[in-house]
Amino acid sequence: MSQESNKPLHPRTRAVHHGIRRSQYGEMAEALFMTQGFSYDSAEQAEARFIKTGPDEFIYARYGNPTSRMFEDRIANLEGTEDAFATASGMAAVNGALMCFAKPGDHIVSSRALFGSCLYVLDVLVRFGVEVTYVDGTDLEQWRAAIRPTTRAVFFESVSNPTLEVVDIAGVAGLAHAVGALVVVDNVFATPVYSRAVQNGADVVVYSATKHIDGSGRCLGGVICGTREFVRDVAEPYLKHTGGAISPFNAWMMLNGLTTMDLRVRAQTDSALRLASALKDDSRLSRVIYPGLADHPQYDLVMRQMGAGGTMVAIDLGSKEAAFAAMNRMQVFQISNNLGDAKSIVTHPSTTTHQRLSEEMRAELGITPGLLRLSIGLEDADDLIADIRQSLA
Repeated sequence: MSQESNKPLHPRTRAVHHGIRRSQYGEMAEALFMTQGFSYDSAEQAEARFIKTGPDEFIYARYGNPTSRMFEDRIANLEGTEDAFATASGMAAVNGALMCFAKPGDHIVSSRALFGSCLYVLDVLVRFGVEVTYVDGTDLEQWRAAIRPTTRAVFFESVSNPTLEVVDIAGVAGLAHAVGALVVVDNVFATPVYSRAVQNGADVVVYSATKHIDGSGRCLGGVICGTREFVRDVAEPYLKHTGGAISPFNAWMMLNGLTTMDLRVRAQTDSALRLASALKDDSRLSRVIYPGLADHPQYDLVMRQMGAGGTMVAIDLGSKEAAFAAMNRMQVFQISNNLGDAKSIVTHPSTTTHQRLSEEMRAELGITPGLLRLSIGLEDADDLIADIRQSLA
C-alpha cells in the first residue's frame, strides 16, 4: 500500500492493509496458501534456504507459510513489536512463550489469578525444575518482594480471568527489568485494540487469537509478539520443532478477523459499559465487576493503561444455585466457555474454566460459586440488559 505522507496510519487502517503478500495475480483478498511444503529451483537453493531463509522464503508450513506470515506481520505491527509467531491455539502461545526459554533452576514470578490452563503450564515448568513464585498481581509490594536478582521472567494476565483484576504493567515491568527479567504478558482481555502493553514495558505479549481477533467463534489460534531476536531466535526454534505453528487456513481466518476487530471490540466495549452500569445497583447481585466502572479498584490504572474497560463483565448472584438458574433462563446469552465472540456468552468459571483449582484457591481469587463471567457480543445492548434482568427474576 502506497503512502504519500509520513503521517502514521491509524491502527484500524493497518489492520486492513498491513503485511499483504500478493501473488502474480494481484488478488484483493489475502491469498490462502494451503500447502505444507515448498519446492526449490535447484538443490543449491534448497541447501541455502535451510541455512537461512529470507522474508518471503519458506521451507515447511510448520516453520512458516505466506498466509501465516501475513497474519504475523499484521498483528506485530498493531501490537508495536518487531515480530510475531502465530501458534495453533492461545495455550500453544502461552506454552511456547514460557517453555522456549525456561530451564531447570530458573525462577519465574507469576500472578496468582490466571486461567486454569496457564496454571497448568506453570505446573509443568515446576515439574521440570523451574521455581515459580505466585503473588497477588495487583500488589506491587508482593512483586517487589518476590522478584530476585536471579529471576528469569515474570508472567501475568494484564486483566485477570475471570475476576477482572488489572495488573500495573509499567510497575511490574520496572521491577522485573531492574534485575534483567523478561516481562511476559497474557493480554487477551485487553485485546489488541486497547493494548498499550509494549509502551508500558512488556517484552513478550501473548494472545489467544481464538477470542477477539477471530471474533466469531470459528477456529483456534494464538500468537506470540516480541522482539525479532526473541521471536525468531528463541521462540521459533521451540515452536517449529514441537509442532505448535498455526494452520494456514486458521491464519487466513485470523487475517479476516483483524479487518473488523477494531469496530467489533469498540462496539462490544460500549455495550459492556452500558450493561455494567445498568446492573451495578441491582440488589439481586452481590457484585458487579467491570474495569470501566468508576468503582472498580483499579479504575484509574485501567484508564491509564487501556483507556476503556473492555468487553468482559462479571456478576455474582451469591450461590451456585442462583447462578445456574439465571444461566438456564437466559435467552440471548449463550452458555459456553469461550469469550470474545460476536455472540454474547455466559460462563460459570468455578465449574468450568477454573474447576481444576482447589476450593480454597478459588475462594482466594474471588471465584465464588455465584460468579458468572459475561463476554459481551455484538447484540443490541438493550436486549442484553433485558436478558440479564429477566434471568434474575
